Amino acid sequence: MSTDPPDAEANVEGLTEEELRAAYEAELARIRVEDILIQTVVSLLNLAARKAGLTGGEEEPDFEQVRQAIDGTQALLPLVEPMLGPDAKQVRDALSQLQMAYARSGAKPPAGAAPPGEQGPPKSEGPGPAGSSGRLWVPGQ
Repeated sequence: MSTDPPDAEANVEGLTEEELRAAYEAELARIRVEDILIQTVVSLLNLAARKAGLTGGEEEPDFEQVRQAIDGTQALLPLVEPMLGPDAKQVRDALSQLQMAYARSGAKPPAGAAPPGEQGPPKSEGPGPAGSSGRLWVPGQ
């Protein structure tokens, strides 16, 4: 004897698990990666504005969360900027406002992080002249 209600497989909307799975698969087939990347950037910016206290909410600002959102947006921006077209300026402006709010907060970057504007030594694009020739350069020879 089963203790499950008769409609245990039906979800709130009246769909069976199979119908729900089919609808989910159809949605995954329709969604493009570009859409998710853009949605993620917008979500990060909106959440960071809230965490910085820029939306007038009553919660205490959390600038560690703001920093993480700024870092995430900066990492994704080169991927989504070409897709945004003229809206890219709005995204860059929102990011700049968050960076200014973070700087004004006096929050310190995590230990070991390069200060803004100092990204460390440039990464080499491959082996140097000696490495590309396969020979070792020795001074005086």
